[in-house]
Amino acid sequence: MKKISFSVNTFEKIKKFNKIVKVDSDKSTSIRSFLIGAISENISNIKNVLESEDVFSTINSLKALGVKIIKIKTGHYKVYGKGLGSLCGEKNLKLNFFNSGTLTRLLIGILSTTPNIEVKIDGDRSLRSRDMSKLLALMSKFGAQFYPKNKTKLPIKLVSSSLPIGINYVAGVSAQLKSAVILAAANSFGTSTIIEKEKSRNHTENIFLKNSKMLSIKKNVIKVFGKGYISAFDMEVPADPSSAAFFVALTILSDKSSVKIRNVGLNSRRIGFYQLLKKSGAKIIFKNIKKKNNENIGDVHVECSKMNPIKANSSFYVSATDEYPIMFIIAALTPGISIFKGISELKNKESNRILEMQKILAQIGVKSKLYKGIFKVFGTKNIKIKDKKINVGNLGDHRIAMSAVILSLLTGIPSNIKNFETVGTSAPSFLKIIKFLGGKFEIKKTS
Repeated sequence: MKKISFSVNTFEKIKKFNKIVKVDSDKSTSIRSFLIGAISENISNIKNVLESEDVFSTINSLKALGVKIIKIKTGHYKVYGKGLGSLCGEKNLKLNFFNSGTLTRLLIGILSTTPNIEVKIDGDRSLRSRDMSKLLALMSKFGAQFYPKNKTKLPIKLVSSSLPIGINYVAGVSAQLKSAVILAAANSFGTSTIIEKEKSRNHTENIFLKNSKMLSIKKNVIKVFGKGYISAFDMEVPADPSSAAFFVALTILSDKSSVKIRNVGLNSRRIGFYQLLKKSGAKIIFKNIKKKNNENIGDVHVECSKMNPIKANSSFYVSATDEYPIMFIIAALTPGISIFKGISELKNKESNRILEMQKILAQIGVKSKLYKGIFKVFGTKNIKIKDKKINVGNLGDHRIAMSAVILSLLTGIPSNIKNFETVGTSAPSFLKIIKFLGGKFEIKKTS
């Protein structure tokens, strides 16, 4: 079925609002729940699943690999786990991961040490542009092979290792690479050791710690004991803190506005955005915090705030990776110079997010500068809207598209954002919530 492409036009500044909302479920946890459920024993129940394109790509890929997955009702699925090393597919099976970098890295991790796998892997234009060299090098250490040789971007062919042996790995800022190693190590002989230089997202570890004795963590050292047993589990996926961030930004910079966002995942390694904004003067409070499946969940209360420039050192990158585009918007509309360090990895996301956000800021007359790894945004409240327009081309980047909408609603500068269907990969309810808050927009189908 052909994907319907559409653009979004916004044309009016949003008025004040005071609302309670529920944002889309967390994509990271949804994808990991299906993948780990597939290699667990017996039936896992996953509720409040994000029903987005990236998650549907995950479900369809697992079904093609022999996993039985049944939808009980909206957001509720049963995954009939096959156990470690039991995924299978016809020779030269073709899997299309479309726009999902998370699925690509994690499922390649699983398949690299699954016996007798030969699979062709592809994605959409955006995913094909992303450098997978670090992932392929790591999986090669387990014995997996990739063809054509020395090719570092999709499409590629994966041939799994016939005798995978555990490895040692020093992890950097990428939680996806770390998770890929954990998942590959789970079906390898011996013990794999991962040393975390940076504390990136740990959703994979939290699921393993609750449902298996295969993994241990002491300080910054993770050990994976291969060829073990993963029990089936029940998971209720929380709301995505990254999707919530866009409505937090809209509220903070909208006069006399407030919002309460319910049941948001507040994992300590995912809230760098909120910590940075609090330090800069934002009125953000977490309430009703509880723990489920080793994850903190709570309500986020936000009020319009007088902001100071954001000063983000490199230590915040791992806990705020997805929120930098919307932070650049906040910085642009906050008087003074905001400084962001250690964000070079943003160049290898769905688009080059630093470059694309610079283009957007330039369209509204806000200066920015990238020099020696330091990104500066020269913010102002005196945005002149006359004769200005925000244009975003076919980037295939959901975070850029969402950020552009928020910028238009906050300034009243009209926008034309193409390829907006890409937002469905992570936040299919985004426009519905914008409308509920009072934002006005038009949708125009382009194909």
